[in-house]
Amino acid sequence: MGKRSTTSVRVPKRCRLPGVVALAALLPSACLPVSDPADPVPPGRAQAIVQGSDAPGDTAAVALVARRTRCGGEPPVLLCSGALIAPDVVLTAAHCLAVFGQEGPYEVFLGQTLLPEPGAGGRFVRVTQVVAHPGYVPATHAYDAALLRLATPVNDVPPFRLPGPTDAPGVGSPVRAVGYGDTKDAARPSGQRRQGQLQVTGVAPGSFQAGPAPGMSCVGDSGGPVLGATEGDPGTEVLWGLTVSGDVACRSEAVQVRVDALEDFLRPFLEAPPPPAAPTPLPLDALCQEACATDAECPAGLLCVAAGDAPARCLLPALQAGSFGAACSEDAACGAQGVCARLEVEGDAACRCFTPCEAAVDPPNPGDGPPDTGGGCALAPGPVDGMWAVLLGLLRWVGRQPHRRSSRCRSRNHSA
Repeated sequence: MGKRSTTSVRVPKRCRLPGVVALAALLPSACLPVSDPADPVPPGRAQAIVQGSDAPGDTAAVALVARRTRCGGEPPVLLCSGALIAPDVVLTAAHCLAVFGQEGPYEVFLGQTLLPEPGAGGRFVRVTQVVAHPGYVPATHAYDAALLRLATPVNDVPPFRLPGPTDAPGVGSPVRAVGYGDTKDAARPSGQRRQGQLQVTGVAPGSFQAGPAPGMSCVGDSGGPVLGATEGDPGTEVLWGLTVSGDVACRSEAVQVRVDALEDFLRPFLEAPPPPAAPTPLPLDALCQEACATDAECPAGLLCVAAGDAPARCLLPALQAGSFGAACSEDAACGAQGVCARLEVEGDAACRCFTPCEAAVDPPNPGDGPPDTGGGCALAPGPVDGMWAVLLGLLRWVGRQPHRRSSRCRSRNHSA
């Protein structure tokens, strides 16, 4: 039987391209990697909870989403699920980073309902650092784990408890999977935090398998927590594993990476001192005039990107280089061809009117004809067909990712 991986938007060369309907529905459809029988962890495709129920109490289970770039009408792009293991650290699956990479634009969502639109009480937190396990093998899901550092600590949500020396899954043990993935039920779409009961069917040094009891993980549940009871205390759950793979039909098998096998990866990240204070960022309204050398010089988590031989500029993924002006709530507030861009997840100044550098530096002359309909967007100005604007804009960002500047290439342009 084929295997599924639990990611949403990945399109590797050896995987099937997700269907148009799946993309439009914001369901990261699973790709089907070639299996490698030599590896103890079967490959697979992204997953969600089938035969499960809502999980209002699992507040430390989060959704990994692509960073939102527009204010108003932009649906979140669900990539995977994840587990909060410290106030500012989320553990997820490494294959969830396949599209945008470790320097990609990410946010996490905390709340019961992400889709079709975020529910009341839900919140987003920007991701500032991403590290995949150095031993990760994409073809087999071995060490399929990644750590995310959050821009703002989540101090009011208790993190999941990590396993101790005697906390390990055993064959026959009941476990509980939590995630935002597919349910195989049209009446219960993905994007809701759900839980399902499974039972451990096999254990390996770095992973364990589980079957339905009667729940099962499915597409979109990748990276989500799989919880089991501690030894001697059935009422206390610990984070035994992360969902990474399973059968295509989401009926018979789920594969989890063991969290106790990740201790050497987790501990240094969790114990790392706070990063040094960042330099004073460039002004938002001067980004067309001021070149950058590193991401640290950019305000609001913008990225320092060089296009060809042009000076590197701070920009927001899915938008070209530009400056940010007055606060706004929708594109209409920014005038004709306006774009109301999201710089922060929340706050009075989270959304600002965006002006592309070309328009700011080289205004059109009389008689030049209508302006380029691309505006400052990767797709089109003004109201956009949300899903495609986000996906295509972000994928355009992926295309120019090799031009990113870092502290080790301060004076050198990268070539694609």
